[in-house]
Amino acid sequence: MAYLVNITVRAGRDLAALYNEIDAENSAAARRWYEQLKAEILRLEKTPACRPVTHESRQLRQLFYGRKPPVYRVIYRVREARKQVDVLHIRHGARRSFKSSTLD
Repeated sequence: MAYLVNITVRAGRDLAALYNEIDAENSAAARRWYEQLKAEILRLEKTPACRPVTHESRQLRQLFYGRKPPVYRVIYRVREARKQVDVLHIRHGARRSFKSSTLD
């Protein structure tokens, strides 16, 4: 059964900031990269539990996207009872760890 992928407000802001940061509006290559990132996020509907847990919290999982450098981390939570994936945060992989309590 497919999971519903819910992009939270914070993750939506992260996506918008990333779109502007890479200038996807004016670059076909950047737009393609951005659209592929979004497609990867939506693929979490199929097998969200196959991705590794974060080192910040065992209740959160992460999807790595991109080549080194840059690699982005998509932080998400799987809600089995609801069959839902909550995408919580999208961040550059080189950034310091985050506090999981800041994501709720």
